[in-house]
Amino acid sequence: MFDFTEISQRSLGRHWQGRTPSECAEFVALFADLLERTYISKIESYSGERVVYAGETLDGDLATVRTRIVSKQGTEIPVDYRMFERDGRWRAFDVNIEGVSLVSNCRSQFNAIIVRSSYSDLVTKLKAKQDEGAAPGRRRIEAP
Repeated sequence: MFDFTEISQRSLGRHWQGRTPSECAEFVALFADLLERTYISKIESYSGERVVYAGETLDGDLATVRTRIVSKQGTEIPVDYRMFERDGRWRAFDVNIEGVSLVSNCRSQFNAIIVRSSYSDLVTKLKAKQDEGAAPGRRRIEAP
């Protein structure tokens, strides 16, 4: 459902340009691992919450799918998925939770690190995050 290459490209923004194919592959692998551990695993760990479909907006090969996560106590959290269609399949390239875009948030953080330091420093930080989250026996994801 998630297109990690597209999410990575949009999150790096202008810094994606000029990266070598191997740098891009390494970044996608590191960033996908971070996203899976920090966001997707949290979503999958919810129990007792309901996801309510709230509608969709189509614009050619782009769509926004609106949902709400409803807690056991009745609290509603809006979660919108920005998606694109490619080869007959819809893939998410951004998640907006309570008005905060994952891609925009990451792009701001990544840009600040790159401007203040370097792209290499960003990769080093992502590798450190990967090492922090690696459980014993869990393999580290490497770029293809």
